[in-house]
Amino acid sequence: MKKIISLFIIALVCVHVQAETRYVGGDISALPLYEQYNSPYKDVKGNNISNLLTWFVQDCGWNTFRVRIFVNPTKKDHGGTSNPTVCQDLAFVTALGKRIKDSGAYFMLDFHYSDTWVDATHIQAPSVWKGASDAMMADSVSAYTHRVLQTLKAEGATPDLVQVGNEIMYGLCGIQVHPYDKSGDNWDGYLGLLHAGCNAVREECPDAQIIIHTDRPTNTGYNSYYYNKLKNANVDFDIIGLSYYPFWHGYINAAQVASKTDKNNLVNAIKNLKTLFPTKRVHIVECAYNFQWWPSSGVNYDTQDVWPCSVAGQYQFVKDLVDNLKPLENVDGISYWFPEEAGNGDKGTVIPSWQNRGFWNENKSTSGHAINKTGNVSGTKTAEDVCAPYYMRNFYNDPSEGLSTERSSGQAACRKILKEGRILIQRPDGSQVALDGSLQ
Repeated sequence: MKKIISLFIIALVCVHVQAETRYVGGDISALPLYEQYNSPYKDVKGNNISNLLTWFVQDCGWNTFRVRIFVNPTKKDHGGTSNPTVCQDLAFVTALGKRIKDSGAYFMLDFHYSDTWVDATHIQAPSVWKGASDAMMADSVSAYTHRVLQTLKAEGATPDLVQVGNEIMYGLCGIQVHPYDKSGDNWDGYLGLLHAGCNAVREECPDAQIIIHTDRPTNTGYNSYYYNKLKNANVDFDIIGLSYYPFWHGYINAAQVASKTDKNNLVNAIKNLKTLFPTKRVHIVECAYNFQWWPSSGVNYDTQDVWPCSVAGQYQFVKDLVDNLKPLENVDGISYWFPEEAGNGDKGTVIPSWQNRGFWNENKSTSGHAINKTGNVSGTKTAEDVCAPYYMRNFYNDPSEGLSTERSSGQAACRKILKEGRILIQRPDGSQVALDGSLQ
């Protein structure tokens, strides 16, 4: 009996430790394009950054990077307009995924199951699957997911987190649903796709965390309806993934909406998810804020009263998001959208139009793109006091969470060590680095 109880306690401890893991990072799907165009980035002290991925890990303490994948990208937007950022095929993702894993960080794979962007208003299937029956579509999702994951595993790029779809509250692969009762919805066909994708991930990557990603983070009614549908259908997933953009989704906490008619806010919605789905964790898989040029159309909320459209406003948004979500026990991740954005690149066009939400000034100076910061690092001010990507590491419960430590595949790994009372990162080459990036 003692042995059984001991094993049970050990199992509980393991589950608790897994649930305590926190993920901090961003979607860097366009980074190789900027590297191709030789766009130099500058850090908070004005120094050149030779490898942005490594810099995020070593200087900022980020431990997670997200990459989207399309079935057959044509470098076109939905209207047929050329878009160079629609290029993430299997070969592209394999190369970038391996770099992420080799850095010691976690790799989040974002399946779009389409040839181009999928979101709440675009649920199109890839061209090679169009016209298929529900059963055939599910078979295609399963076979494709298996093939992609088998390739990534073989090349040393096994994902640690996998999104089965991107912003899929309203449908997937042409099958439409809604987060409320609506005639014509095909929930049976839709759920069949989710089962197919999730089951394939479980079979190929049993240690990976599965994310179901939606984009109405502050709407408690929609989230309750939608995720109850998945719960009742026994869809096998681990994490509720949310997109959160204030200009579309509103404010973070109740104090910020106290004087407003619309009382919806992110913290309240996440607490509601905890009550309804206590076994599911929540990860903000996309978030961003403009540092210049407030969006001219499609804006639902003008949140400039809390976060001005400026570098300082962007920093305050990131700080408020981290500080408000850190105490919520069901939130385990924050990933910033397109942090590497820095204009169009120096030798070509990376994006058709600037989004003004990345962390670098889009106008290149003679020496490179300056990082957004609210002041200089001097006196008692550290990098995280003036610069948003540095501040994000405050989401960890403990700074030692900044990097994964072991890789069973035999890839290069970074290890956390304790030296003279400080937590350091020991890199594969034996050198040691503190979370502020200083060599030891």
